[in-house]
Amino acid sequence: MDCYNCRNSALESLPPRESIVRTPHWRGGHAFNTTLPGWLVLAPIRHVTALDELPVEAHAELGTLLGSLSGALRAVTGCVKTYIMQFSEAEGFDHLHVHLVPRMADHPAGLRGPNVFAYMTDDETQWVSEAERDRLALELRSRL
Repeated sequence: MDCYNCRNSALESLPPRESIVRTPHWRGGHAFNTTLPGWLVLAPIRHVTALDELPVEAHAELGTLLGSLSGALRAVTGCVKTYIMQFSEAEGFDHLHVHLVPRMADHPAGLRGPNVFAYMTDDETQWVSEAERDRLALELRSRL
């Protein structure tokens, strides 16, 4: 299996950062390659590359998850809103996934909207640490 999301969804046990929430159709975790604490990713359990390939029940779950996770992010991070995006275009990441990103009150103007992707980086030394992602994940779980 060369799909990151399928590999992780198939595992019986994942650290909190990789499984904040799991439903019959979705798994939500903290993005690994970000410098922004609270950047979440929701991915379907089943391998699909487009939203319309999901069953209707998965669409209903997605709506509920986006609402509840947005509220949890607001409570945990103090963000003023959340951005929701779905592209699934990065090489090796064509498995459908939805980004749920906290936008803080002091978020720099130049990093708002689509420019928020500047918080994603290949430089692992800048990533939010695993320990911090786990801490956030557990706090978010407690709010769901």
